Amino acid sequence: MRLGTRVWNVGKFFLIVGALVATFLIFFGISMRVALRARVVEVPVLLGLTVNEATEKLAALGLGLRVDDNRRADPKVPLGRVMQQDPGAGMQARRQRTIRVWVSSGPRVTTVPELVGQTERTARIRLDQDGIQIGTLSEIRSPDYPTDAVVAQNPPPAARAPEVSMLVNRGEQATTFVMPDLIGMEADRAADAMRSSRFRVTIVGTQAAPGIPPGTIVNQQPRAGFKVGEETPISLEVSR
Repeated sequence: MRLGTRVWNVGKFFLIVGALVATFLIFFGISMRVALRARVVEVPVLLGLTVNEATEKLAALGLGLRVDDNRRADPKVPLGRVMQQDPGAGMQARRQRTIRVWVSSGPRVTTVPELVGQTERTARIRLDQDGIQIGTLSEIRSPDYPTDAVVAQNPPPAARAPEVSMLVNRGEQATTFVMPDLIGMEADRAADAMRSSRFRVTIVGTQAAPGIPPGTIVNQQPRAGFKVGEETPISLEVSR
């Protein structure tokens, strides 16, 4: 056999072997990639599930469950339900990985304190310190109780509950009047008449008003027709 032919045959052999090795490596890489990808799943939502429900849901994906020993109180998550998970829903995880969850011990239940007779502010501070939520806050207006005092509560003191509803007295309804029209009246006389009825009247300024006698009311706040009480500030401007 001639030397050139022998060299050609050897080169062709190595070329074929190289092609086969390259093909093997390509297919090996693809198969490994597919295998690894097949082992990765998306972590499902476990919040709100019982431990058994979460276990079954994870097992269907080849994942395990680990329940943290420390339960946490949560007013929004019922007792025995998952309230937190790690990793979170939507994250990628390999099969056989364990997902850690925290289970709710339900709303925090505390002994309800005595609130009747306390001011609303004091009652709120006490409830906040005890970790008790305020349920319904109702109001009445009565002269029989101090203003802003708690006059009733539900549940009663010594009960165990996560929240309390309160009835608070806002005080007797203040008497109101319709603001009269003072424009054109003599300022001092009108102001004295209003003050004698315990209204808060102040002359706040003057302004030029040709043809109008000095000291005549030319502007008022509130305007005529508005409701005012004894504590409502009334401002007058007069001509000069």
